[in-house]
Amino acid sequence: MSALIAPSMLSADFTKLADEVRMVNQSEADWFHIDIMDGIFVPNITMGFIVVKAINQLAEKPLDVHLMTVHPERYIEQWRDAGADHITVHYEACTHLHRVIQQIKLTGARAGVAINPHTPVQVLTDIIEDLDLVIIMSVNPGFGGQNFIPRTYEKIRELSSMIRSRGASTLIEVDGGVTVANTAKLVEAGAGSLVAGNTVFNSENPKETIHLLKNAALQNNQKR
Repeated sequence: MSALIAPSMLSADFTKLADEVRMVNQSEADWFHIDIMDGIFVPNITMGFIVVKAINQLAEKPLDVHLMTVHPERYIEQWRDAGADHITVHYEACTHLHRVIQQIKLTGARAGVAINPHTPVQVLTDIIEDLDLVIIMSVNPGFGGQNFIPRTYEKIRELSSMIRSRGASTLIEVDGGVTVANTAKLVEAGAGSLVAGNTVFNSENPKETIHLLKNAALQNNQKR
C-alpha cells in the first residue's frame, strides 16, 4: 500500500480555487490538506471557515485540517461543521492537550497532533495511543516553499518506533519540503502520509506530479 498524498491547498491558486479542488478530486491524491494560520502562533494568516466550507462543497476526498493557531479548542466544533474530517492541533499551542484531543473526537473527526521542528517526539509518549495521526513539521510552520529539514528522517524513525512499541495505530504525516526526490526515503523511515504544496501546485502538470509522488511511495513499499 502506498503512502497517502495530501496536496496542501495553501499553495493553490486562489483565483481559480474551484478548478484546483476539481484537479485534486480527479487526481490520485487521497486528502485535501488545509492549513489554518492565525498570525499569532505563526507569522501568517490564511483561510477561515467560509473558504473551508466552500472547498468542502466541491471536495470528494477528506479534508485534513491543520490548525496552526493559539487556543485551537475555541473553534474545534466550527472546523468540524465547516467540513474537517481530520483536525490536527499543535502540541506547542495546547496547555491541556489530552482534553483537546477528546474534544476533537467527540465531534466525530479524527484527531491529530503536530510538532514543530524543534520539538522532540518524546513529548507524545503519554498520548500516542489516543492519536489518529501525528504531523511532523519538516519546515518551520508559517509559509510554503521552505527547504526540508534533514533531521526529520530521524524523528520519523523515532516516532515510528514509539508507535510500534506501544501497539498504537497512529499515522505519521510529514508536512513541508516534500518532493518526488525525497518521498521514498520518507516512506522508508515510516511516514504514511505526505503533504505536498509547492511541489504539486507549482508544477507544470499537478496531476502528473501527484502521480509521481504516489508512484515513488508505492515503489518504496514494494522494495520492503
